[in-house]
Amino acid sequence: MHIVTNTHISSRSWAVIVWVLTRTAFLLFVFEVVRFPGQYIANDVSSIYHGWYGVLRGGTFPLHDVTWQYPPGAALVVLSPGLLPFLGYSAAFFWLAFLADAVVLGVLLRDSAVRRSGRLAAVWVWVGGVTLLGPIVYARYDVMVTAVGVLALLRFPRRPRAAGLLAGFGAMLKVWPLLLLIGAPRGRSTRRSWLTAAATMAVLALAFHLAMPGSMSFLTFQRERGTEVESLGAMVFHLGRHLGWHGTVRMNYGSMEFLGPHVHLVSTAAMALSVLAFGWLLLWRLRARTFTVATPYDAAFAALLVFTTTSRVISPQYMVWLIGIGAVCVTLRESVMRRPVALVLAATLFTTLEFPVFFSDVVASDKLGVALLLVRNGLLVLASLSACRRLWAATVPRRAARGLPERGMPAARDDRTSVLTSTSR
Repeated sequence: MHIVTNTHISSRSWAVIVWVLTRTAFLLFVFEVVRFPGQYIANDVSSIYHGWYGVLRGGTFPLHDVTWQYPPGAALVVLSPGLLPFLGYSAAFFWLAFLADAVVLGVLLRDSAVRRSGRLAAVWVWVGGVTLLGPIVYARYDVMVTAVGVLALLRFPRRPRAAGLLAGFGAMLKVWPLLLLIGAPRGRSTRRSWLTAAATMAVLALAFHLAMPGSMSFLTFQRERGTEVESLGAMVFHLGRHLGWHGTVRMNYGSMEFLGPHVHLVSTAAMALSVLAFGWLLLWRLRARTFTVATPYDAAFAALLVFTTTSRVISPQYMVWLIGIGAVCVTLRESVMRRPVALVLAATLFTTLEFPVFFSDVVASDKLGVALLLVRNGLLVLASLSACRRLWAATVPRRAARGLPERGMPAARDDRTSVLTSTSR
């Protein structure tokens, strides 16, 4: 027992050491002490976020800026560097991103200690996955949203109201944390978490609407986005450029998008895929009967994965969402998402290669850029299919999957270390 304990402490120490070394490198890159290869990554903070900061401090949202495509709660993140007035805007933002990264590390380390299993798989998924994604993690605000999402999901088993509050707050930052509650087992905890999330969103939306004009302007700008060059649908045009398709790539609505013939059709198809994904999740929710302690985590990861993959835009920083929620999944041995999480980690490496390292090749649809995107997007598709198949197999009885009447099954209580079986009544 003494030897095992020492090994456990050593493993935790190694994880922290690797985190410190890699995050120190991130800070050197974003502060431009050392230049990261490829496209410049900090422009969003120094130019776009900083510009919004000035507008938001004036008491209004960026009403006429099409790059503002975020729920009103995002204003809190953009304004947060003002909490460090002794630093410039960019420097303050980078340090706050570093703090959010540290928070995720801390809660995952604490979770491994509370479970007393000695399992550090989740910690290494976070440490290693974010390392693969590179310093762009500190140059976008997605790591802050991911920290909120991780906290929400880890609190669900024991504190569903707190989970709902955090998920609702996260949804007002960037929508996707609302997906984290989709796997809640039927019963009182589900009602508590969903109602709390809805109430949190309603209160925040009303507060922003009353305090600052233009809080919902993001809906128009988001609706009018097209097909971004890194998305799954963009592969049609990358390959089409080699077969005579005559279109262009241009900065449009805040990202590099394809403009030209049939782009609207492909964008519509991507939205249709997202609708189909939602339909599948709804069907799963209706058919699922067997909920283990890991099911809320697994369902959240699968939902987030399919919506990311089918989106018209797959920005590199989106991968940090999947890394964070994937890390939560592997905190539990009961999770069925290990293979999809591994595929996401592989996709993360190719994400860094396509942006920022070889982004010029991606924009030009060169063979290298197209190859990197084919591999990255192919891995995301495989991960999505694998996640959905595994979630369905683990939770939907065969008779329910075939549409047959179900036999009653005994229900067990929710517990972080036991299996919960939920039967519809």
